[in-house]
Amino acid sequence: WFAYKKISGEYDDNMYERCNGNMDILMLFAGLFSAVNTAFIIAMQPNPADTTNDLLVQFMQNTWNGSSVTQPVALSAPLAYSSSKTWMQVLAYTSLTFSLLTAFFAVLGKQWLNHYKTNRFDGGRLRDRCQQRHRKFQELEKQYFERVLQSFPVLLQISLLLFIVALAAAMWMQHRIVSLFIIVPTACGFIFFVSTVVVSLISPDSPFQTWISLAI
Repeated sequence: WFAYKKISGEYDDNMYERCNGNMDILMLFAGLFSAVNTAFIIAMQPNPADTTNDLLVQFMQNTWNGSSVTQPVALSAPLAYSSSKTWMQVLAYTSLTFSLLTAFFAVLGKQWLNHYKTNRFDGGRLRDRCQQRHRKFQELEKQYFERVLQSFPVLLQISLLLFIVALAAAMWMQHRIVSLFIIVPTACGFIFFVSTVVVSLISPDSPFQTWISLAI
């Protein structure tokens, strides 16, 4: 049992460090990406300065005309979203939702890891502690614990894809040449990602393994 405790402890420590490090990276990237996505959503909103500009123009006209009588101010009509802008908003908000869910699940993953690490060898005799660890580890294997943790980056990948689509669509409406510099690298990156999945499916020993290739 001493040998079992030593070997299983080393295995658990390596798994904890690997998975916990992945969750830390995921939380950091999800937080930064959520901030970028939020800034993009704010930039797509109607400009509230339009009303202020209308008021200033009316004030200057009254000043130049020497009129002290308050004139009715013709404000700009509220900007209505077109169908294309509505879909851009939908994509951007959906992307933000996925990135926030990624951070949330990463926090849950860290909690699960900490719970397993602190409760795998509870009090009692060495034999009882080792048997308890073995039961907990069997549950990890039965419920595909590591596979579940490896699936969390997929949410962030979906969020990134939706964000790029919304960004490309927004730039396409403003400047199509600039949007091509977004679409072309994105298409190349997507083709590269699909290629790595295909290679990992053809060769099980390929280092380009992802959750998608493992699931297929």
